[in-house]
Amino acid sequence: MAADTQQIMAEAEKLGQLVAQHPAVQRYKDAQRAVANDPEAGRLLQEFDRAIETLGRQEAAGMPVTDAQRMQLEGVQSRVISHLKIKALNLAQVEFVDILRKVNQSIQAQVQGSGAAGGGSAPGAAPATQPAQSKIVM
Repeated sequence: MAADTQQIMAEAEKLGQLVAQHPAVQRYKDAQRAVANDPEAGRLLQEFDRAIETLGRQEAAGMPVTDAQRMQLEGVQSRVISHLKIKALNLAQVEFVDILRKVNQSIQAQVQGSGAAGGGSAPGAAPATQPAQSKIVM
């Protein structure tokens, strides 16, 4: 019997609810909240974003990035990645995305008929989408 879209969506909702109960999801949400509530973390992330945007506009205009600008960016990046709450968010995000990747690989394996989900990405499989937390760098 062929599955219809409504049945697939109902099962996807159940899967989503199950994934939402995974401890990695709660750790990720807690880490996001901790960074959002930390003024220093927010200031560092904004400073990093501004530096990246500035250098990107400069390069797009055909102007080279100076060594001083590069060093300044590296300094900001170093402060960002050494901030404990941001570091915890990075780790939680990696764990969360890994859960999503494994779920996606399992689905892809079933769709492609292999039935085997596991470590490697199935040939032609689309990568799991990442959560909307793009400011974090490792």
